[in-house]
Amino acid sequence: MALLEPGYEKTALKSQALWFGFWAVLTTIGAFLKPDSSGHGTHQQLGLPPCPSVLLFDRPCPGCGLTTSWTALIHGNVQLAFHVHPLGPPLYALFTISAFLALFGWVKGRRFSTDSVVFNRIMFVIVAVFLCFGLTRMAITPHFATTREHWFFYR
Repeated sequence: MALLEPGYEKTALKSQALWFGFWAVLTTIGAFLKPDSSGHGTHQQLGLPPCPSVLLFDRPCPGCGLTTSWTALIHGNVQLAFHVHPLGPPLYALFTISAFLALFGWVKGRRFSTDSVVFNRIMFVIVAVFLCFGLTRMAITPHFATTREHWFFYR
């Protein structure tokens, strides 16, 4: 099975254009955010609350730091991006590659194929690595909350 299957009308490939649009919106938002100096919590600049895992357990969830990592990467700070969440830059790179493949497929009338056994195995490995890393980090990283997050929870 080919990665980009030919013979499709653009109207049948709307989801690919939407996927690229989703990437473009998130990347634009990341360009306007400032990576939080604590290494997590950048999403709070959007008016979102702190991570419940940090508030309740004082430990990071598997996704803690991803927004900060992606924002740092978008701003060109690769070292900070890897420091706050080592899986952030590779995940953003995969997201970017898939977005541009989807856009290319949409423009050329080719379906970005995600229904192969190989693709599903790769996705399973990515999710398993993400969860194993995140749960291990959660288990071994106490006292993760910042003063701001303690204030949010105890006010």
